[in-house]
Amino acid sequence: MFSAEEVIETFEMISLSHLNVRTVTLGINLLDCADSNIKKTKEKVYDKIVSTAGNLVKEAGLVERKYGIPIVHKRIAVTPISLLLESAIRGVARKSAVARSIEIAEVLDKAAKDVRIDFIGGYGALVQKGFTKGDTVLTDSIPEALASTERVCSCVNIAGTKAGINVDAALKMGSVVKQTAIKTKDRSGIGCAKLVCFANAPEDNPFMAGAFHGPGESENTINVGISGPGVIRKIVEKSPKTDFRALAELIKRAAFKITRAGELIGQEVAKSLNVKFGIVDLSLAPTPEKGDSIANIIEEMGVEYCGAPGSTAALMLLTDAVKKGGSMATSFVGGISGAFIPVSEDAGMVNAAKKGALTLEKLEAMTSVCSAGLDMIAIPGNTSSETIAAIILDAMAIGVINNKALGVRLIPVPGKKTGDTVQFGGLFGRTVVMPVSKFSSNNFVKRGGHIPSPLASLRN
Repeated sequence: MFSAEEVIETFEMISLSHLNVRTVTLGINLLDCADSNIKKTKEKVYDKIVSTAGNLVKEAGLVERKYGIPIVHKRIAVTPISLLLESAIRGVARKSAVARSIEIAEVLDKAAKDVRIDFIGGYGALVQKGFTKGDTVLTDSIPEALASTERVCSCVNIAGTKAGINVDAALKMGSVVKQTAIKTKDRSGIGCAKLVCFANAPEDNPFMAGAFHGPGESENTINVGISGPGVIRKIVEKSPKTDFRALAELIKRAAFKITRAGELIGQEVAKSLNVKFGIVDLSLAPTPEKGDSIANIIEEMGVEYCGAPGSTAALMLLTDAVKKGGSMATSFVGGISGAFIPVSEDAGMVNAAKKGALTLEKLEAMTSVCSAGLDMIAIPGNTSSETIAAIILDAMAIGVINNKALGVRLIPVPGKKTGDTVQFGGLFGRTVVMPVSKFSSNNFVKRGGHIPSPLASLRN
């Protein structure tokens, strides 16, 4: 039984502090859809997604109304598509193979539209130790695939603590990011918002653009991503003179309650769809909405603007307290589980960037204690693919050496320069173009090859 105080507190979290379940993501195994006949592959992919996820939006809506907790997004993650391509492109010329990959992306987009979900993840590859033929074809196809679809998201894992860093992949992805921006220049390079490079990509991440249904997952799985920056901000705001030990305890308790709500929703949706419940991702995910900002939480702790000295320590306390509270609330922790710092999706981050308090270099330092990485950062459109690759490599190094998941979503906005404002719209928000180092890293990234796994990977 819940006490009257707990019921009132939960109501206040939902109605006043934007408590919601950010995403319920249905993972679908597509390995049985592989076929040497591309037409059959596409038919199998479409039929399986529609038959498995056809009731996702309906059932999630029923659970949402039953408990009064909003579910912001209903999404799908599928098996990395590069694995399906191996059969479909055998003996096919490169140009035709790339065209086949794009056809599958378009099928994913149509299926997502027909089941009424906003994003479908899994158009990606796992290349941390090298490229197969399917991996090469898929990465070559990404710019056109993301330009020609609305809902498809792509994740390419190029590094891991056990594998090291595939520098050739980073260089290739620098070019892919650049091409994707150019292909979607009429929409400010928005295609790049659906593309992420990862180190240690989790197979059960419910958040886009990094979601995919890993080979180690069950046939179908519901994974949940919680939210609640507004709830945490209210707590910090009400405790201006509380020391950090006590503040961490308050945040931990709130995270416990938020996570319990998230698991309840996930279990109910999984039950209604007759699929397995997977994990709760404990990440705090901001939105462009007022009061829903990670940066504002950091500022409420006493930092004038996010990015000023003390910001990394504040983010560490926040991330750690959320993980501790959440892990006590559920035995099924997974995904990324940290605090997201996507610049364009966080109004406080954008404001801090405009003030000059938040820089790319400071964001890189903050990724060492959060779990999302360099996320939704607009950079000048004339930034070279080599510089983009070098930025990716720096983030991968932090993820690999610290044995943590870390992603990079950079948007080189065509025609924009440092200080310009860019509007992406919707969840992607609006932001300011941030400066990038004027010094070259070309000779560094062009060495290519592989950065070996660190000593920390030898744990057996």
